Amino acid sequence: MSWLTDVHIHLSDNEFASDTHHILVAMDKMKIRACCVSVDYTSSMSTLELSKKSPLVLPFVGLHPEKANDDLEPMTKFIENNAKRISGIGEIGLDRTYVSDNICFNRQLFVFDKMLSQAEKLDKPVSIHSRKTLDEIFHILTSYSLKGVLFHWFAGNKKQLNKAMDLGCFVSYGPAMIYSHDKQVLLSQTDLSKILLETDGPVRFSKCFGLKTTQITFLPSVLFSVSNVLHKPYDEMLAITEANSNSYLGV
Repeated sequence: MSWLTDVHIHLSDNEFASDTHHILVAMDKMKIRACCVSVDYTSSMSTLELSKKSPLVLPFVGLHPEKANDDLEPMTKFIENNAKRISGIGEIGLDRTYVSDNICFNRQLFVFDKMLSQAEKLDKPVSIHSRKTLDEIFHILTSYSLKGVLFHWFAGNKKQLNKAMDLGCFVSYGPAMIYSHDKQVLLSQTDLSKILLETDGPVRFSKCFGLKTTQITFLPSVLFSVSNVLHKPYDEMLAITEANSNSYLGV
């Protein structure tokens, strides 16, 4: 049986703390593995601890752009010291909505470059936050040779999607794709070999999800919608996304 992979979820978030055991059981029963991303040093430690409870939790560690002003040295040392245990670097990236001037944005750039350098050195895939900064990130990526690059929650336009495909990057689609026509259009124009799935839990989605806390168990619904949009049988799309996930992770 093929496995589903949630390539971007914050399973170590406190929102999930009381349900961790049930989530891990559900993942095993439903054949779902998860790239558990982090946002700072503390969540990175929690993510690594969570991965000890189940081999289905693939730990990603790093500094989110919102946390760019955090002390960088403990994070870089943590990554170096746990290189053999981590599956990837993320959630990292750029986001101008978190800064008020170029000085603060330059700090984001500095941290992002450091995270990418470590990913390149350790041969780890990266999960990138790119809200309104796609073009800048495209330019930066050309300076690195990275194992696997994911633009999580891809929100670019068609031209930017084509650029991502030209660079060999993966893009992921989540629960919003179920009801968003814009997301469905982007999905239909994405290279089949570069499509990945995510939930980004515990983010809350509107429409059919009623602003409920996103659970990893939403993932089959995302895959079902992807299958419908692309006019492919569910099982075929499951096999495709499994192969894509393995390619992204390098396994």
